[in-house]
Amino acid sequence: MFRRFVAFIVLIWLFGFLWFAIALPGPLAADVRTDAIIVLTGSQGRIEHALKVLEAGKAPDLLVSGVDREVRPREFAVQFRVPQRLMKCCVTLGYRAYDTRSNAIEAAQWVNEHGAKSVRLVTADWHMRRAALEIGREFPNDVRLERDGVPSHPSLGALFLEYHKLLARAALNLWEAL
Repeated sequence: MFRRFVAFIVLIWLFGFLWFAIALPGPLAADVRTDAIIVLTGSQGRIEHALKVLEAGKAPDLLVSGVDREVRPREFAVQFRVPQRLMKCCVTLGYRAYDTRSNAIEAAQWVNEHGAKSVRLVTADWHMRRAALEIGREFPNDVRLERDGVPSHPSLGALFLEYHKLLARAALNLWEAL
């Protein structure tokens, strides 16, 4: 009986991991408009994608969450070729976050300050589920979160680690709800 139970748990874990690794969240439809964009720093392509969405007029404001404290707005603008007019009006560099959990706290504070009711979350496809879970916990219930996953090519090790981080966070959320 115990062996069957353990085998059942292992199968659930295995199928969950396969689903997690194969069905990575994709990009959001190009025509979707939101009140704001939040991009989490990290792997290549995230910031570039968020800036393209901003420049296309799909949202009026952008928070770049998790910017290194050493990076100045001018350096950021030069590195990502952001026009000065766009930096002044529409781009906020967030320096308070250092991990996904603190990204969520920083993002929620920024959303409250800006009164956004719909947000496009931009992060890597492999990171999207946990990032959305963390941010969803912090956002007010009336804020709609649109997931915009940036396609990537994560290693098996990165997927394995992220899957377990997601499981741990979901378990913690469940524990806190009880």
